[in-house]
Amino acid sequence: MASAIKNLSQYDAGSLPNASEFVFGIVVADWNAEITHALYEGCYDTLIQHGAKPDQIHTVQVPGSFELPAGARMLTGQHSPDAVVCLGCVIKGDTNHNEYINQAVANALAQMSIASGRAFIFGLLTTNDQQQAVDRAGGKHGNKGVEAAVTAIRMAALRKSSSGGKKTIGF
Repeated sequence: MASAIKNLSQYDAGSLPNASEFVFGIVVADWNAEITHALYEGCYDTLIQHGAKPDQIHTVQVPGSFELPAGARMLTGQHSPDAVVCLGCVIKGDTNHNEYINQAVANALAQMSIASGRAFIFGLLTTNDQQQAVDRAGGKHGNKGVEAAVTAIRMAALRKSSSGGKKTIGF
């Protein structure tokens, strides 16, 4: 497992574009709030650290991880962000519910990304137990919210460079 090798939240900050010209969305699931709010803090702080303006970061909370795509779609309709980070945590339990939720969220975010040309970042922890979630929300394996923010910045810059900075009709 790659996360056992190193803290994956470490990155070359100098290689990231300045985020000051981008609008970001963050959708956070309330279920497993201790974990998801730590992910949010890592994400938000990273965006700010790289130049994003607080008034250009729009946040919505949804009840659970299954609702992340719907929340992302609603946020996109209101604020037209360059990238949307979706943060949640699904911990495996006694049933296979985690597989259905994780797959549905992954598929929906991928479909929205492809259809819109806008990045919808999969910041959903899919862990086997609570400790694995803690380890990835600011613990020994870093904070996946930080990684999601870095991805959002890079994808927003890619979107801008591929469109020549122009907004297109329909997306």
